[in-house]
Amino acid sequence: MPLELQTVSTEVSAVSLQDRVIAHLRIARFDHSVKQVFILPGIVLAIALTGAHLSLALAGKIAVGLIAATLIACSNYVINELLDAPFDRLHPTKCNRPAASGQIHFGWGYAQWIGMMLAGMALASTISLGFAYSAMGLWLMGCVYNIPPLRSKDQPYIDVLSESINNPLRFCLGWYIVTSALLPPISLLLSYWMLGAYFMGLKRFSEYRQINDCVLAANYRRSFLYYREESLLNSVVFYAAASMLFFGAFIMRYRMELILAFPLVAWLMAIYFSIAFREESAVQNPEKLYRERGLMAVLALCIAAFVLLLFVDMPWIGSVFPKSQP
Repeated sequence: MPLELQTVSTEVSAVSLQDRVIAHLRIARFDHSVKQVFILPGIVLAIALTGAHLSLALAGKIAVGLIAATLIACSNYVINELLDAPFDRLHPTKCNRPAASGQIHFGWGYAQWIGMMLAGMALASTISLGFAYSAMGLWLMGCVYNIPPLRSKDQPYIDVLSESINNPLRFCLGWYIVTSALLPPISLLLSYWMLGAYFMGLKRFSEYRQINDCVLAANYRRSFLYYREESLLNSVVFYAAASMLFFGAFIMRYRMELILAFPLVAWLMAIYFSIAFREESAVQNPEKLYRERGLMAVLALCIAAFVLLLFVDMPWIGSVFPKSQP
């Protein structure tokens, strides 16, 4: 069983006001805003499937929607850092985070958590009802993930699945910026969810591997009490297979041309897998993945291929991959 965490003072009186304000900005993790890129596929696919046209009005909604999503995500990061401070002190690098090192005022932190959520929801309500529901779902999943007694991040496998469900929620945010009349394809949402689980599973694997001490790992993250490197890799294989299964189902139903993008997606996933084995791997801090030039190059190819294949019809695809007759 994990060792009992020692009680450590959560505030340091010697911190200056300026340093404390900077610390509060840091716990919002604005540098993680890059994750809002997962909203963009929802926007592009909604435009492709509904025939909507990009206009100044839509561009304005996209800008407001991205700000709203960022505020909701930052609210989740704040509560994550507040509640994880005792555990982060046991991590070799996260012990330097503002909350773990005593640089923040916890009362201010809880006010910051609620304030950012309210600001985000105020903006979300101006987009569409579907967008507002998706934004609230994103915030609630942050509560489920971080706050006891649920605190799903402490449960093996559920931690990965509950965190990665933010992927389809972000897709829905993008979708409902463009349209509120339709539901996103369920097969694609499931694929997006499992792809997020694949990324998150590799993040857990890299963290566990870096700590390299099962007792210390279990103290830092309770779910690590049940994980081993082999079990984490087994789960990653499951998530990858499930993601591609649902992706294939989406392709067959909605857009056969996208089958040509599959080799690029597989290549991207393979590169990400190899990065997880490195020391101080960037998969532990996805906001640093932009430094991985090979990964970014293949990601750019994937994006270009998806946009091309969504909007350019290729009738010959149907003859190469004909649908079976009933």
